[in-house]
Amino acid sequence: MTDAITLPVVSLRVIAPAAILAITGFVLMLLDLLPRARRREHMAFVGLAGVVIALVSAVLLWGSDVTGFQGMAVLDNLTLFATLVIGYATGLVLLESIDYLKRRGMESGEFYILVLFAAAGMVIMAGANDLIVVFLGLETMSLALYVLAGFFRTEIQAGEASMKYFLLGAFASGFFLYGIALIYGATASTNLDKIGAAVKAGAGRDPLLLIGFALLLVGFGFKISAVPFHMWTADVYEGAPTSVTAFIASGSKAAAFAALLRLLLESLRPLQGSGRGSSGCSPC
Repeated sequence: MTDAITLPVVSLRVIAPAAILAITGFVLMLLDLLPRARRREHMAFVGLAGVVIALVSAVLLWGSDVTGFQGMAVLDNLTLFATLVIGYATGLVLLESIDYLKRRGMESGEFYILVLFAAAGMVIMAGANDLIVVFLGLETMSLALYVLAGFFRTEIQAGEASMKYFLLGAFASGFFLYGIALIYGATASTNLDKIGAAVKAGAGRDPLLLIGFALLLVGFGFKISAVPFHMWTADVYEGAPTSVTAFIASGSKAAAFAALLRLLLESLRPLQGSGRGSSGCSPC
């Protein structure tokens, strides 16, 4: 009975920062139902309060090294560091968007809601220990950012930015999913720890696994704007609202780099010993 009670508590602790951001987003959805005569600054400040609570929880959890949801999510210093970066970026975006949206005549509660849900997706992605969870966080983040990129819907550049971001993002997601399918076919798992164990057992020489990892790198390359997958960056950054451009250039990159580092460190670490030492030659 004790284990049955402890396991859900540990799992909830693992996703605490992401859950706080998501709950704040739902609270903002309720606040947005208030009469339109009221201004929307209060939504930005409520969102900022939720971000601060998420940051405080990340600081309090610093030094943790636990997993939850049957190993699909992990809470360690890499996750918490990425959460701090994403949280600071989200808070600054909320603050700078108050006057910016007012000057552009586009003040709307949906903006702050989408920012919070995008941040929640980023934190989920940073703490994922399973390729399926990485994809869930990636798409939660991306769908919100697609809309935010075209938030100034009366401007042609904004429509172009949103459409180009969506089409190329969907194309990259296809590569990412196909890579997950190939890796699952080679290792019978999408969990990063189990994939690492399979690589250590010899699956690292399987062409199916290598192609799968290559396709995953294509998906990550799009999200971090790595050459040659950066062709979308200039048009999206130009057409999106300035605060959204800052958000895409900071928060989404931190989440993608955290997920990529975890993939490389957890799944491909066994390949470190497959070099000179594994050929039977003693080191110099």
